[in-house]
Amino acid sequence: MKFSLRTITLLLACCLVPIAEAKRAPNLEFKNLAGQTQKIADLRGSITVVNFWATWCGPCREELPLLSKLHQEYAEKKVRFIAISADEAPDKPKNRAKIDQFLSQQHPDMEVWLGADLDMLDRLALGNVLPATVILDEQGEVIARVMGQAHEEDIKVPLEWVLNGKSGTAPTPVTKRY
Repeated sequence: MKFSLRTITLLLACCLVPIAEAKRAPNLEFKNLAGQTQKIADLRGSITVVNFWATWCGPCREELPLLSKLHQEYAEKKVRFIAISADEAPDKPKNRAKIDQFLSQQHPDMEVWLGADLDMLDRLALGNVLPATVILDEQGEVIARVMGQAHEEDIKVPLEWVLNGKSGTAPTPVTKRY
């Protein structure tokens, strides 16, 4: 079968359109509890649930045990769960003490990063409500967002969809729980 140069060009263009439309998460920068820089781009290669919380947020306190449970459930499938504090200026001793106290009470079974703010939530299209969660695929593309307190199915449905090769109906891109 012969293809003309125009046909090949059109086929290549069609293949590149989904790549051009891919919505990668912005490469935001945070610190882990040891003070080391962590970047969203460094999460590429793994499916990741990124949750934003704060010590003063009541729904965050209710949500973290669920996320810890799901982290344990999906650990064998190599899904990462990261809880990022949106407390103001976590590098200030007073605020860091609040964060450390909160973590010692909650014992979240996941990575914890510091330094989120409302601008970062906005850049991820999460609005300005805590808690907020974004689920990223292996390429760092946002596949689901939860604005407000996540329910178990809000996390499991997108994770299962990605783990099953993105077959079947795509998950709801945005869930609002407030």
